[in-house]
Amino acid sequence: MDVYINSTGHFLPGEPVSNDQMEDVLGLIDGKKSRLKNKILKSNGIKQRHYAINDNQQTEISNSEMAANAGQSCIENSYVSPNQIQMLSCATSQGDLVLPGFGSMVQAQLNLSEIELHTSHGICSSSMMALKAAYTNIKCDDVDNALVVASELTSRLFKNKRYEQVENNEVDFNAEFLRWMLSDGAGAVLLENKPRPTGKSLRIDWIKSFSFADVYPVCMSVGMEKNEQADKTWQDYETYADAEKAGALLLRQDVRLLDNIVSVGVQGFLKLIAQGRVKTDNIDHVLCHFSSKYFKSKIFEMLETAGASVPDEKWYTNLYERGNTGCASIFIMLDEFLKTHDVKPGETIFCMVPESGRFNVAYMHLTVEG
Repeated sequence: MDVYINSTGHFLPGEPVSNDQMEDVLGLIDGKKSRLKNKILKSNGIKQRHYAINDNQQTEISNSEMAANAGQSCIENSYVSPNQIQMLSCATSQGDLVLPGFGSMVQAQLNLSEIELHTSHGICSSSMMALKAAYTNIKCDDVDNALVVASELTSRLFKNKRYEQVENNEVDFNAEFLRWMLSDGAGAVLLENKPRPTGKSLRIDWIKSFSFADVYPVCMSVGMEKNEQADKTWQDYETYADAEKAGALLLRQDVRLLDNIVSVGVQGFLKLIAQGRVKTDNIDHVLCHFSSKYFKSKIFEMLETAGASVPDEKWYTNLYERGNTGCASIFIMLDEFLKTHDVKPGETIFCMVPESGRFNVAYMHLTVEG
C-alpha cells in the first residue's frame, strides 16, 4: 500500500516581526536591551518571524486555533471534505493545556467527528513522529486518509516577566538563547492511500529516525533549573511559584552540547546511504530543518568530508523569512516549497529534521507523482 501527501497548508500568526521589533513584543528584561540578541541573530541568520502574542504580550490566537487554521487550509487544498477525514495526528512541544492531549483540542477546533486520534509530544521531530503514525496507519490499511498537523506557540515562554521572576535575576545564556531562535506557526499535510485525481502528489517512500537519548544528556528542556539533570523537576518544588523563582520553568538550551546535533544528523544520513535507502546523486531537493545558518555550514563541511555532499542549489529553506517554528517548520517549509517550485514527476525530495532535545533525527524520502 503506497501512501501519498496530497495536500499541504500552513498558518502564521500576525504580521512578520523584524529583528528590531522583537523586544517590542517580548519585552525588555528588567528594562534593559539584551546584550546577546544581536550575536545570536547574526549566527542564526533569521531576519523575521511571527508571534501569536501582541505588543501587550496578550495571546491573540491559541496554539490549537493555529493548528486548526493550518489543518483547514490543508483540507481546502484537497479533494477530501472534513467529514471524510479518518485520522487526526497532531504534534507540539507545548499545548495550550497540560492535559488533555493536544490532538483532542485540535479535533474540537476542526469539528472532526469519529476519527482516530493521535498526539505526538516532543520538540522539533515530534511532527515527523506524528507523520509516521499516520503513515503506518494508512500503510496497514487501517484508515484511508489522515490529517497531520504540527503547531508551536513558544512566544508565551519568552515574555520578559518570565525571566524577571527568577531569584536574583540570574538569567544565564542557556536560558536566553532560544528567545532569539524560536517563534510561532503551524503546518499541516494530508495523507491518502491514493494519489490526487489531478495535480501532483508526493509518494512517501520511507520515514526513518534515529534517537541518541541513551548517549547524550538533555540539551533542550523546560522543567529543570540551571545545571540540573532531571533529578529535580518543576513538579518537585513546593509550589509552582517556587519552581519559577528557581528558573525551572524557563526554556533552556545547553549550548555546550549543541554541536552534537550536526554530527548525529550526518551520522544518520550516512547510515541511510549505507543501508541503500538514499543515493546522494538521486536527490533533487533537500528540505532540512536546520535551526541556524551556523549549523547549515557545519552540515555542509561534514558531508563534504564524508564524501556525501549534496549541491547547495538543491537545498531549500524558509528559515530566514518564517523563523524557526520547531516541529511545525518542516510542514510549513514543505507547503511553501511546493507552492513556489514547479516540481516534476519522478523528482525526489529528501527531508531531514534534527532535534536537539535529547538528540533525535528524523528523515523522509518523497517522490513526485502526477
